[in-house]
Amino acid sequence: MNIARPSIIWVATLTTVIIAVVLLREMLLPFVAAMALAYLLDPLVNRLEHIGVNRTVAALGIIGLFYLGVVGVVAVAAPVLGAEIAALIDKLPEYIGKLQAFSDDPTRPWLRKIIGEGLSEVDSAGLIPRFLRSIWLESQTLVSILSLLIITPIVTLYLLNDWRRLIAAIDHLIPAAQRETVWALAGEIDDTIAGYLRGQGTICLILGIYYAFALHLMGLSHGILIGLACGLFSFVPYLGAFTGIAVSIFVVVLQFWPNWTLIPVVVGIFVVGQAIADYVLAPYLIASRIHLSPVWVIFAIAAFGYLFGFVGLLIAVPIAAAIGVVVRFAARQLSDAQHSY
Repeated sequence: MNIARPSIIWVATLTTVIIAVVLLREMLLPFVAAMALAYLLDPLVNRLEHIGVNRTVAALGIIGLFYLGVVGVVAVAAPVLGAEIAALIDKLPEYIGKLQAFSDDPTRPWLRKIIGEGLSEVDSAGLIPRFLRSIWLESQTLVSILSLLIITPIVTLYLLNDWRRLIAAIDHLIPAAQRETVWALAGEIDDTIAGYLRGQGTICLILGIYYAFALHLMGLSHGILIGLACGLFSFVPYLGAFTGIAVSIFVVVLQFWPNWTLIPVVVGIFVVGQAIADYVLAPYLIASRIHLSPVWVIFAIAAFGYLFGFVGLLIAVPIAAAIGVVVRFAARQLSDAQHSY
C-alpha cells in the first residue's frame, strides 16, 4: 500500500498536467520559452554562484546579457531584413495583380480554383493597411507578442532563482528507495535534451545561412528573408524545408513567369539542405543523443502539433526523446529482471 500510493500520486499528477496543457495550450508559449531559457541558462548561473556571486544577481546578469545579445543580433540583421521586408511590401500589390491575372486567364481554369474566386475582388492598394491593422487589432496576436517580451524574462528570472528549491521539492517527493535510480534517469534525459537543443540550434543556423545564400545567389526576390526564416523554422524538423519550397515556388512563379525552369532549382536547394541536415549534420549533432528514427520524429511532430498546437511542434522532439529514454530504461530493467530469474 505504501509503495502503491506514490505511484498513484505521480500518475494523477501527470494526468492533471497533460489535461491542463491541452486546455491551456493557447497561452503556454511564453512559459515554455521561459522554461527553455531557464534550462539553458542555469549552468551559467551555477558557475557564477560557485565563484561567490549572489544567485539572484547572477540570474539578472545572465538574462540581461542574453537579451542584449539578442538585441545586438537583431540590430545587426535589421538593415538587411528591413530592406527585404520593405521590398516585399512594395511588391505585394504587383504580386496580387499577377495572381489576379493568373486567376482570370480562361486557359487555366484550375488556377482559379487554387487561388480562389475572391482574389479578383481584392483591392491591392488597401490590402496592406488592412492586413497590418488586422494583426494589431487581433488581441491574441498582440497578447502573444507582449507575453514573449514581458512575461518570459520575468518567469525565467523566477525559475533561475528558485531552480534549486524546485529540484529539492521534487527530490522530496521521490521515495528514498527509488531516488538514486530516478536521478540517474533524469540525468540521462537532461543529457539527451541538452544535446538535442544544441545540435538542432546549430543545424538551424547552418541551414538558415545556406538557404539565404543559395536563394539570393539564384536571384530570387526576398531570398535572404525566406532563407533565414526557413532556417529558423527548421527547429521543427522538416517544417523549414516544406515551408521554404512552398513560399519560394510561389515567389518564383510571380517573379519569373512564364519561365518555370527555376522551380526545380528551388526544390533542389531545399532537398539538398534537408539531406545535409539529415545525413551529414544530424548523425553527429543529434542522432547519437536522441536515438529516434525519422518516422518517430514525424509522428511525434504530428501528434504533439495536433494536441498542443504551435507549442506542441516546438516540444515534440525533446519530449519524444525523453520518452525514448524512459522506454529504453524500462526495457533494460525488464531485461535485467528476466535474466535474474
